[in-house]
Amino acid sequence: MDWIPVLLCTVALTITMLITPKGLSAQNLENSFSRTDSFETKMKLLEDAWNNKDFDLARSLTHSLKDTVLQTQVEEEIPESSLIETLQLQNVDVLGENGKQWARGWKYFKLLSIKETAGLKRTSEPVEVSLSFPSDQVTSLTREVRLVRIEDGRLVEVPCQVFGEKHRKAERFCKILWMADSLPNQEQDVLVFYGNPDAELPHYPSDLKTEGEGFGLDISNAFFKVSLSRQTGQIERMTLRREHGLELFSGGEGHGEPPGIDWAHDYVDEDSFQKFRISLWDTCPDYEVIRGPLCTIVRRWGFPYSPVHPIYSPARLHVDVEYRFYTGLPWFHKTGSMTAVQDFEAAALRDDEWVFSGQSFTDKMWMDRDGQLHFGDVDSDKLNDLWGVGFFNSQSQDSIMALFLEHQAEGLPELNHSGVPTMYYRWHGNLWSRYPLPVKEIPAGAAIHQKNAYLSIPFTKEKGKETIEGVRRRMMNPLEVSANGMQSFSGSAELSSSPSSVSQLARSGEGGEQSQLKQRIWAGLRDCKDAQLYTADMNIVDLGLVYDVRVRGDVVTVVMAMPHRGRPRLGYFVDGSVSVHSTKSVPIRERLEQIPGVRQVVVEQTWEPGWSSNRLTDVGRLKLGLD
Repeated sequence: MDWIPVLLCTVALTITMLITPKGLSAQNLENSFSRTDSFETKMKLLEDAWNNKDFDLARSLTHSLKDTVLQTQVEEEIPESSLIETLQLQNVDVLGENGKQWARGWKYFKLLSIKETAGLKRTSEPVEVSLSFPSDQVTSLTREVRLVRIEDGRLVEVPCQVFGEKHRKAERFCKILWMADSLPNQEQDVLVFYGNPDAELPHYPSDLKTEGEGFGLDISNAFFKVSLSRQTGQIERMTLRREHGLELFSGGEGHGEPPGIDWAHDYVDEDSFQKFRISLWDTCPDYEVIRGPLCTIVRRWGFPYSPVHPIYSPARLHVDVEYRFYTGLPWFHKTGSMTAVQDFEAAALRDDEWVFSGQSFTDKMWMDRDGQLHFGDVDSDKLNDLWGVGFFNSQSQDSIMALFLEHQAEGLPELNHSGVPTMYYRWHGNLWSRYPLPVKEIPAGAAIHQKNAYLSIPFTKEKGKETIEGVRRRMMNPLEVSANGMQSFSGSAELSSSPSSVSQLARSGEGGEQSQLKQRIWAGLRDCKDAQLYTADMNIVDLGLVYDVRVRGDVVTVVMAMPHRGRPRLGYFVDGSVSVHSTKSVPIRERLEQIPGVRQVVVEQTWEPGWSSNRLTDVGRLKLGLD
């Protein structure tokens, strides 16, 4: 095949960047590659198998290549830039005696500034930042990070969600998401505490519930429940959680695939021969899921499928779609991109379509570029300049509204911002469908980007118009978050000296009162090895399999992951990881029950977040030949 030599040449130019973790010694590099095979080795084997028409071997090698890419991405993917420099931090001592007492157990913090610049009141607005921390000051960001604001001279914890933790040499990176409140034009400081080895995974009350495995999830909050297709991950059904609980769905047999209410993204190839759809996926080619108390993120990506896949399986238009569902909000986000990886022609392309069977709604509504909501038919001069579409029922007050927050292209002329709401779609009910492509010839590198919000509120013309327009204004003018270099922060002077301000950030077991016992527990866990790594002498702590240790009285709870789904049996480490060769090991329960003060050991298994080499300690990385 013509593509193999070209790809091999590309690999030859980039193999060092893709495969070799920076800083590997020659000996470790040799050891690492003696335990696996490189990308270029597998590509050569694939080329040979292809030329020899050994298709079974070729299929096995494509799976193995994907594993190499996945691991290389874990090791080499560049983290998002940190909003604050890694070494820009403060010791809690600057908070004075009251602040130190309140934050007992934590050693450091970083300071963020939040500004409201649009003159709008904000309630539970999602805010997300990327931050980096010195590796020698933190053990686990997901356990240790706490978000705190200053309110009337008091330090007040703000629930936050930490995810995407990456370990890069002397730095650790993560993303932090929280729901922010703000008065119009208010400026406020937010402190990000870290550096507490006794910290435990925080648990925050939330109405956001995520049920299921993989990408086929049921996600709900106080306002709606969304069911994602177990086959494709698309939104299949949505129930509005008010009064009678209207269920929005698309009935029938689809086009041979399970029908859903969200039908994008797809395109029609040249000469209108066929349509390639992500709703035709038999399973998501690639996906990632992040669950949390504040936000559940479901991201999927790949190439759309043909109706007769895999007879036709072109690699032309790469699609990436992400849903974000939040606690306490009547709306959720969808972001998407469609990127051409080679020149091709498309007769049509669709990046947003929702279909609702039945006649749940009585009226249609739409929004212009200025954010004004209108009712009825779209004005003729606005057919390709729509920035929101939806429907409502004048009797039940049910509604659904799509707000088009971003819709732009690279390498293409100005997009058509279409999507006229239609009251009746043949065999169904209500529909909107957006076909943005202004041309048919799509050059390699061209991309279409979108960000939508889907909102459902009890709707009347009198109040609903103002509410929807206000939601859009806030979304188009988000809170501004910036680094605060301490210039405007006066530390202890900003904190009240009243007794009410001297409480504690730490939950039970986090403030240092159990440090000695926890240290003995962590030390004991280092005697529990993965005996399947015969000569590496790798314990479960250095492997990063231990996510949390909680102590309540004389009961110890250990939260653990397994390295991958091919090894789902945690009991191997809890009760059965004994020596069968030179590695000396002891089961977790047996080892921890030897510690004075420990009566009972409970070990819980989790798959969220999934384990990766980012969780290895520095010692673990050395033993596995990664550093």
